Amino acid sequence: MTSAFTFPGQGSQAVGMGRALADNFPQAQAVFDEVDEALSQKLSTIMWEGPDDAITLTENAQPALMAVSMAVVRVLEAEKGLDLAAQAKFVAGHSLGEYSALAAAGVFSLADTARLLKTRGQAMQQAVPVGEGAMAALLGLDFADADSVAKAAAQDEVCQAANDNAPGQVVVSGSKAAVERAVELAKEKGARRAMLLPVSAPFHCALMQPAADVMAGALAEVTMQAPVVPVMANVSASPLSDPDEIRQSLVQQVTGMVRWRECVEAMAAQGVTTLYELGAGKVLSGLAKRIDRELAASALGTPEDIAAFGG
Repeated sequence: MTSAFTFPGQGSQAVGMGRALADNFPQAQAVFDEVDEALSQKLSTIMWEGPDDAITLTENAQPALMAVSMAVVRVLEAEKGLDLAAQAKFVAGHSLGEYSALAAAGVFSLADTARLLKTRGQAMQQAVPVGEGAMAALLGLDFADADSVAKAAAQDEVCQAANDNAPGQVVVSGSKAAVERAVELAKEKGARRAMLLPVSAPFHCALMQPAADVMAGALAEVTMQAPVVPVMANVSASPLSDPDEIRQSLVQQVTGMVRWRECVEAMAAQGVTTLYELGAGKVLSGLAKRIDRELAASALGTPEDIAAFGG
C-alpha cells in the first residue's frame, strides 16, 4: 500500500468541527490553543459555538480548517505513530488545504500557517467588492467543454475555470454577469446541473490578483523549510520540494486553477493506492472515488476515525 495524505479546502467547515478531537486528545487542544494565540483571536470558540456565518467567513474558515487538519495530524503522530516522511509518498491539499499539507510536511510552522491563512482569507475577501464576483458549479460537462463555456461567457469580463475537481465537476469563477452567462451556456451545452455557489468572493480567477500581490509579500517574509515529503501542487499538478518553487506556486494559486483531478491522477500514476483525507468533512474522499475507482480513500476527522486508522 502506497499512501498520500490530502487536506480539505473551503466548504468543509461546520460549527462544532474539531471539538471532539479537542475533548479527547490533548495534542488536538494544543493545536487549537496555538492557533488562537497566533491569531490573537478565540477562533476555537467560533469553530465550536458559531454562529454559522462567522465560521463561514473566509478569513475564519481558512485558518479553522487548517487547525482541524493539523489537530488530526498531531493526534495521529501521538496515538498511531504517524510519520509522514516514512508513510506518505505525497501530501496535497485543495486550495487553502495546500497550506495544511505544507504545515503537515514541515514547510511552515503552525503559527505561521495560521497567520498566512488569515491574511489570505482577508485579502481574497477584499480583492473584489461583495456582489461583483461569483462562482458556479458546472456538473456533467467534461473539462474541455466547461472550459470552453467559461471562455465563451467571459465576453469582455472575467470568467475562467477555477476548480477542476473531478470528471464532470468543474467550478468557474469571475465577474457575476459573466458567471451567470456561463450557467446558462452550460445548460445549453447539456450540463446535468449548473448553479451559482454561495461564496463571498470569486476565488481562483484573475480578479484575485490584488490578493496574490498581498500573498507574495506575506510569503516573502515567512520562514520555509523543505517538505519532508513532496507536495503535489494545485497549479501545476506536479510534486514540489523546493521552498522557492513552493512559494511561487502559492502565489500563482490565488489566481490560478486548482487542478485537483490532475493532482489525484498524478499521484495514482506514481503508485499511490490509498488516499487519507485529514480534517473536516469527506469532500476529497468522495472526489477521489470519482477520479479513480481503483483508489482507496478514507476521511480521518473524528476520534472514531483515528481509532480505526491502521488498526
